[in-house]
Amino acid sequence: MNDECSESVWIFAEQRNCKLMTSSLEILGGARKIADKMKTKLAAVLFGYDVKNSARELIAYGADKVYIADDNLLSSYHSEAYSTMLVNLIKQHNPEILLFSATAIGRDLAPTVAAKIRTGLTADCVELNINEKRKLLQIVPAFGGNMMATVICPEHKPQMATVRPGVMKNLERDRSRHGEIVKVDTSLKEEDMKIRIVEVVAEKPKVLPIEGAVVVVAGGWGVGNAENWRLIEELAEAIGGAVGATRPAVDENWALEGQMIGVGGKTVRPELYIGAGISGALQHVVGIQDSKIIVAINIDPNAPILKGADFGIVGDLREIIPCLVNAIKAL
Repeated sequence: MNDECSESVWIFAEQRNCKLMTSSLEILGGARKIADKMKTKLAAVLFGYDVKNSARELIAYGADKVYIADDNLLSSYHSEAYSTMLVNLIKQHNPEILLFSATAIGRDLAPTVAAKIRTGLTADCVELNINEKRKLLQIVPAFGGNMMATVICPEHKPQMATVRPGVMKNLERDRSRHGEIVKVDTSLKEEDMKIRIVEVVAEKPKVLPIEGAVVVVAGGWGVGNAENWRLIEELAEAIGGAVGATRPAVDENWALEGQMIGVGGKTVRPELYIGAGISGALQHVVGIQDSKIIVAINIDPNAPILKGADFGIVGDLREIIPCLVNAIKAL
């Protein structure tokens, strides 16, 4: 294994049908800040088929170098092939830090790679930083989201973490940036792959995704019942937003698992977040804290969420939301 790596910070970039995932551009933006603090270069690793244009996009969004494995057999995610090639790259170049997005692929690939190279992995980070000893500070919710824990991996390299989609922000696209694209020899043969992907079927979303939504309307336990939950959906529909939820609302089957915001759910950063019947527990707040404007509707004037909101409305959501819906429709 080499002792030096000119690009000490790496990210694994995901693509679907030759299109980079937004979550990968987000961690690229976060990794850029870490690499700058370390005064080192930043590299991205990209596997797929016909991905050279995507590699150029990664450079435009902040990467100094992109390692690409371009092969038809890699057009869809393959755990065995991806992990083997990534481990080989790590052994060749010895990066200090390797970051993944906490997507379905990242949550499968990252622990597989960490186990193979015998290093640590912190999952679902909500913040990253670097200390004076070049150790990655990996910040995650702990004890059910009631506190934040900082995790470090002082003895092994690379220091690995998965980062929740939505918690980091991608940089502005800069077409003038220059970088290096390095092609990785795959030497893949179909007969050597134990699993063969026959078909990929994309599931159509049942609701508007909350990731990347400009407006999010969320409801919590205080909504009361499934009948009242329709008010949350009506407000979201009227304002053109996505519906979010707290864990109790999901547990009651008022909302789907994919709509949950906070610990164990998703992180959002909309231009406008409206929360109704939500107390403001840390478990939920960590998922909305980067929203540009936060509006809270709660019958309890002492609800914690009102303290952190830009605008607070104290009252019964069953009376307030229909008024909001009517006013929006009138406009």
